[in-house]
Amino acid sequence: MFNKKKKINKYRWPFGRKVIAGICITYILGFSVFLFLFYGPINSFKEFWITSAMTTMSHQYLATALYSDEYIQKVLKQNSIIEVDEITNPDMIKFRKYTTTIYRNKYEKEILSKDPGNDLYKLINISGKGYQGYLVAIYDPSRVSIATTSKLGVAGESILTVSKREKAIIAMNAGGFYDPDWNSNGALPHGTVISNGKVVSDYYDARMGGGFIGFTDENKLVLGNMSKEKAMSMGIRDAVEFGPFLIVNGKRSFIRGNGGWGIAPRTAIGQRQDGIVLFLVINGRLTTSIGADMVDLCDVMENYGAYNAANLDGGSSSELVINNKIINTPVAGGSNGLRDMSTFWVVK
Repeated sequence: MFNKKKKINKYRWPFGRKVIAGICITYILGFSVFLFLFYGPINSFKEFWITSAMTTMSHQYLATALYSDEYIQKVLKQNSIIEVDEITNPDMIKFRKYTTTIYRNKYEKEILSKDPGNDLYKLINISGKGYQGYLVAIYDPSRVSIATTSKLGVAGESILTVSKREKAIIAMNAGGFYDPDWNSNGALPHGTVISNGKVVSDYYDARMGGGFIGFTDENKLVLGNMSKEKAMSMGIRDAVEFGPFLIVNGKRSFIRGNGGWGIAPRTAIGQRQDGIVLFLVINGRLTTSIGADMVDLCDVMENYGAYNAANLDGGSSSELVINNKIINTPVAGGSNGLRDMSTFWVVK
């Protein structure tokens, strides 16, 4: 028998050292990526991060912890929205029925060519650079109204719960609500809420621009920065307060950069001059749809002929339900991605 010495690889690292080295490399790479994104030459990412954080009520620290107040204000000035300083003129909305099959463009064709056997609404898939979503054309504006949680001031409810109780064919989230920890129960809607001609809630404004977004007794969408007394005197029957306004009296808001709202899931409402109402929900925070900014919302609403249009609560609140089925991809978490909220636009 001969004793053979085992050949030892002098360069083989023990397992523990490999793990430590791997952690160090990962940390260095991660920290390098962090520095490149947040402090590097890509201004678009920094603008996205700052504007997305600063438009939240309770997560502005995501920006303030990384950047100086001076830099944040500089970015916000470069990304802002100047709304049209007008109140909707309802006389410019003139309901009409179409008999022609000649369309001015593809968007008008999508709106006016109804689905067979469905005279109430049409669901249209939309997409753009980095986003995907849904537009609902509602042909009878008299069937659009505001619904609220049955526990207003105490607790919110999910859109499916409200949709079933209201026997709604279509339901979409509406205004914002008090959400100090980003995990509230959705009990208190921001601003004044009018339902069926009565003020049902009057909490402080969310300071999101805009103002009243509501339908009159004549079923015309009115947008205006005004008092609740003025809104009631105009015959507004159903409304929330939110913003910013995107289009007023056919005039588009002036937008610098991304509008100062970042990129996220979005919800908006509008009305064409022929009376057709537009519900818009855009998916976000997904690999297939990052989200939309204020420019995207204006583009979609303008393409589909909105004469008046406004942004509604977005982010994890963006939700669309048709016939008690979730149409978009909500991102609030849980089994179905829904969150409890206080106000909803419904079509019954």
